[in-house]
Amino acid sequence: MNCEIARAMMANNDPGLAEHLRSCQSCMIRTHARYYEAPAGLEEKIRLRLRKEAPAALPWRWMAIAASVLLVASLTWNLSMLRSRVDPEQALASDVVSAHIRSLAGTHLLDVPSSDHHTVKPWFNGKLDFSPAVKDVDGFPMLGGRLEYLEGHPAAALVYSRRNHTINVFTWPSAPGKGVEETQNGYHAESWYSDGMAFWAVTDLNEEELRQFVALYRK
Repeated sequence: MNCEIARAMMANNDPGLAEHLRSCQSCMIRTHARYYEAPAGLEEKIRLRLRKEAPAALPWRWMAIAASVLLVASLTWNLSMLRSRVDPEQALASDVVSAHIRSLAGTHLLDVPSSDHHTVKPWFNGKLDFSPAVKDVDGFPMLGGRLEYLEGHPAAALVYSRRNHTINVFTWPSAPGKGVEETQNGYHAESWYSDGMAFWAVTDLNEEELRQFVALYRK
């Protein structure tokens, strides 16, 4: 039974109408559903409201971006403050001690093996933009020298010995510093500054013999 026939039956009070209404979804929807016509201008009001809301969301996005930038800046500043609390001389001491340990652990202790300072000193010519102070030190025979890289630029490493102990003397051009005596992991380091140069002596010798070596080297 189609809906046109059902409407004709409704007009004639036909008893078969009830059965049709129970079985026809279209008739049920049309009979029971409520329909409302949208007020005039509703669509335009909705569009206008959306246009107003969209720009208002932009400042929140910029505020979120700004907050992220401030967070990164704060973390960077805190990290720089933390680093500034570390004594530069102590940080440098760690670097030279590490360089000393590397020279002993590997096969790169000497680039120029020689006990003659007249051989070692000229070897650095053309390899460095300065001339290292290569000295003979009584009681501490020289083994030779090599190139190193410290404090962001090339440095000279002069190698001496005392019994079975090795002493590395690192030197490079530098502004004057305060000089330190540092012990790290059983290695002793002592620094001094002279004639626009930095010097660091590092060894596992006892501190008394290291001071003796430094005093003789500085003469």
